[in-house]
Amino acid sequence: MSSSKAASLASRLVESHTSRRNNRTSDDEDDDDEAIFAELEEEIENDSNEQIREQGMRLLKEEMDRMKNMKENQHGKYTEVIDEKEVIRASAREPRCVIHFYHSNFQRCEIMDRHLQRLAPKYYNTRFMRVFVENVPWLVEKLAIKVLPCVIAFIDGVTKDRLVGFEELGNEDGFDTAVLELRLTQCGVISKQADSSLRPLFKVSSSGNSGDDEIFDL
Repeated sequence: MSSSKAASLASRLVESHTSRRNNRTSDDEDDDDEAIFAELEEEIENDSNEQIREQGMRLLKEEMDRMKNMKENQHGKYTEVIDEKEVIRASAREPRCVIHFYHSNFQRCEIMDRHLQRLAPKYYNTRFMRVFVENVPWLVEKLAIKVLPCVIAFIDGVTKDRLVGFEELGNEDGFDTAVLELRLTQCGVISKQADSSLRPLFKVSSSGNSGDDEIFDL
């Protein structure tokens, strides 16, 4: 199998869950995935090296299972989670997870929502969610959340970064999404380098109003 061809197919696979998600239906995405996986499968089966064929088919199945699991867990979307146990489970088990702790009465939480809504489809390998603080009192106390908005980044169950209010984003309501994107990239919770179980195969074969942050009184 040509390594450049495999890399090209892998790139298309990632794109089907990132940039193209914004204007496509779920059925369109499923059709894209099936077509790309079928092309990958054909490339693998045509390889002259039996060992690479076997390894390739195994890794392809693992990748299909991984993508299916992420889709079932709302990757590529910015969703609200109501159940506190589900929030705890996601923060502990997801490889990368961004959680926005918000209150519906706070304007800056709405602003943060808009930025995270833009980033979620762009970084399919990271799960993005928002949580209403009154639904998760134990977590709010455990994580010592006092100021909103509060965005916490988790990697493999470990807290890697915490953004409290807008102070580190320019302390202005009109900050650009790219500022938040850069901050999340620096802590490693989002990455343009897509994770994929197919990677081993490729190696073998070849400005607005400013305001004060709201204090959340427990």
